[in-house]
Amino acid sequence: MYNNLSIKLFGNVLDNPIIPASGTFGFGYEFAEYYDINILASIALKGTTYEPRYGNILPRIAECQAGMINAIGLQNPGAKCVVGEELVKLSKVFKKTAIANVAGNSIEEYVLTSEIFDKAQSIMAIELNISCPNVKGGGMHFGTDPKIAAEVTKSVKSAVKKPVIVKLSPNVSDITEIARAVEGAGADAISLINTLSAMRIDLKTAKPIIGVGTGGYSGAGIFPIAIKMVAATNKAVKIPIIGMGGITNAYDVIEMMYAGARAVMVGTQNLIDPFACKRIIEDLPRVMKELKIEKIEDIIGRTTLNG
Repeated sequence: MYNNLSIKLFGNVLDNPIIPASGTFGFGYEFAEYYDINILASIALKGTTYEPRYGNILPRIAECQAGMINAIGLQNPGAKCVVGEELVKLSKVFKKTAIANVAGNSIEEYVLTSEIFDKAQSIMAIELNISCPNVKGGGMHFGTDPKIAAEVTKSVKSAVKKPVIVKLSPNVSDITEIARAVEGAGADAISLINTLSAMRIDLKTAKPIIGVGTGGYSGAGIFPIAIKMVAATNKAVKIPIIGMGGITNAYDVIEMMYAGARAVMVGTQNLIDPFACKRIIEDLPRVMKELKIEKIEDIIGRTTLNG
């Protein structure tokens, strides 16, 4: 009675709403050593660019009381390698379709990388990470300018057939403005929130702990911010929302879906506990029974944001 976890996304019926977030689950197959990853709804792959990237200088990680700061710098082997090698490895242990996470330094690079993933049968959708790379020659962040966010969305949509998800940055004054812009440009869904810009300082050297100075803050500490932004975005757009940001347990999933998320991505908690997604999926029926929720899809957007 309280174990109906299925949701619909892009015309697909997913077993549950739980998806490991990009950058916290590698290319997926590594976690198959711990449990049967086929219990997951899908997997958001590690952020991928057209050409291989080494990433940022070390150190890239700084611990915080309620999360962590990272500045990995999109280290990856390049899109062709991911499709030709990483997805092949994943297919041996995961029978469902995954979500490609695409990044780039120019709109052209977003398009080229997305086109490669668009041809892969094991990819369900393409998630555009517009939260940090710069426009070629422009120096403005894709995710903080609604016009540029719309332009990259429209360009990729015109080049691919698979659904396009746009991942939004919280480092803006009004996230709903960006959300409406990408919806208008044809986005099939929105995922949010990405990490918050943050910094830690080494008390012995008085220098930033992160090699490049600052990085992205994630983990339990950003959960209330994510809830607020998901609720505001749900009020502003009609396309599906995939919520993320500080989720650690099944109660957090319910709260995020109340705010308006159709599916939920679990991020930093995977780095703390490799069994995090498994534990959440297994605990959801108990929490649903406690809260008298018979069908999880029925609670999406139950909370109305006033104002």
